[in-house]
Amino acid sequence: MGRSGRVTLSDVAKASGVSRATVSFVLNDDPRQTISAATRERVTEAARELGYVPHGIARALREGSSRIVVLNVDRGIEGNFSRSYVRGLDEELAEHDHVLLVRHGHAAPEATQKILDAIVPRAVLRLGEAYMSGHESDETDEQGDAGGQGDAGEPDEQVRESGFAANAALQIGFLADRGHTRIAMALPDHEFPLTKARLGFAREAARRRGLAPLERLVVPRPREAGAAAVEAFLAAHAEVTALAAFDDDIALRSLTALRDLGLRVPEDVAVIGFDDTEYGSLSTPALTTVRIDAEILGRIAARDALGIDTEGLAPVRGQIVDRASV
Repeated sequence: MGRSGRVTLSDVAKASGVSRATVSFVLNDDPRQTISAATRERVTEAARELGYVPHGIARALREGSSRIVVLNVDRGIEGNFSRSYVRGLDEELAEHDHVLLVRHGHAAPEATQKILDAIVPRAVLRLGEAYMSGHESDETDEQGDAGGQGDAGEPDEQVRESGFAANAALQIGFLADRGHTRIAMALPDHEFPLTKARLGFAREAARRRGLAPLERLVVPRPREAGAAAVEAFLAAHAEVTALAAFDDDIALRSLTALRDLGLRVPEDVAVIGFDDTEYGSLSTPALTTVRIDAEILGRIAARDALGIDTEGLAPVRGQIVDRASV
């Protein structure tokens, strides 16, 4: 054993009775070396018994990068989408002998670069990029229409049928099917990476349904501010009967504000969330929401990062979790 207590190539060489170079050739499966099957078996058995693990830094220098993939998760992207995405990404990487490192929240570029320089990652990903792949311009313009449009002023078929657009439209369709024609989009009081795109796709879904243009409601923190914002909004938009929230967090803030104002949910105003966090099932009334299983998206992102064919992997469309708030 080395001084650090870590099993080294020399330890494996001593246990198997061969040179250190031979151990290296066997464990790295060097195709340029002719080594007998018996020797290969003896080396691999010794390595297995000793619990030898390749040194990451040495392998990074040899391969040009480590077997670490970094995932940056922006704040505000929490829920079933992120959990399932990370699960799929992690499991797919593990199947191909790679490790996932997840970084949450905002970090200074200098700090991020120091980490990247130290671990030399195979790839650096951002949560949700696979979801929006090819649709970076799908944001609202000043009139609130979805970007990425063709000459006819409509999103192209690829954008409209992508997981992101389809899932955003689920909320609006569910409300419309239950008779709601005047809907507002409840949004956070600060921008998240997908806020503009979500609003744009929701407005497009309302237009396609023949509904009135979606109103925009910002529900701020703290609780009192949220109630005041909802009260002022409903006073100015008495015709609105339903709120489609940016996520479950905003939906629960909206539910609380409505109850503080003495309004009934769903009798006076319906509320639907997005991304099915656990807390939605514990609220009163229990929150109707959209559940998104992004495990396949995580697996696709992993294969893309490793340069592996993604054939046979297709995103799964979200589903409505029908509870009591609509």
